[in-house]
Amino acid sequence: MITGSSIQILDAASIKKIIKSSFNDITSKNTYGETTFFYNPMLKLPNGVYFATLKEADGPNDRSSNLSREGVFRLSFKPLISTYTDLCGERPHRPRKGEVVDLDLDFAELNTFLPHPIYSWMGWMMILNPSYSKLESVIKLLNESYSQAKDKFEKRIK
Repeated sequence: MITGSSIQILDAASIKKIIKSSFNDITSKNTYGETTFFYNPMLKLPNGVYFATLKEADGPNDRSSNLSREGVFRLSFKPLISTYTDLCGERPHRPRKGEVVDLDLDFAELNTFLPHPIYSWMGWMMILNPSYSKLESVIKLLNESYSQAKDKFEKRIK
């Protein structure tokens, strides 16, 4: 945890520990500055079904969150569509390849729940560097994403 002014910010390592200790039957994979968390009991699928990502570096096709800033990371998840709509409004249209969704938002804003800059058309959301005070909300949203991943996993293995 990082303390800055009066806000306690969770760091990427803390978020990873929280995810790994809070959710059963998950695996993770690290690629291109991103840790992807999958639901995959007994490793029945090659990767499983992903339910969250933690991105710590800008990629060639995604610099919208300005993750090149020291210590800045993006936590992404897919809550229920009703939750997404309540928090973010209607889902935008799918962006063109290599572009971000057409929303008048600052995707580099810290500690704010926002639509994902690329995958919000599928109902994904994000938060950059959540504060400790938002942890309960983060876990609630991760739980929704995890539950959907479990359901999707069951359908895939049948």
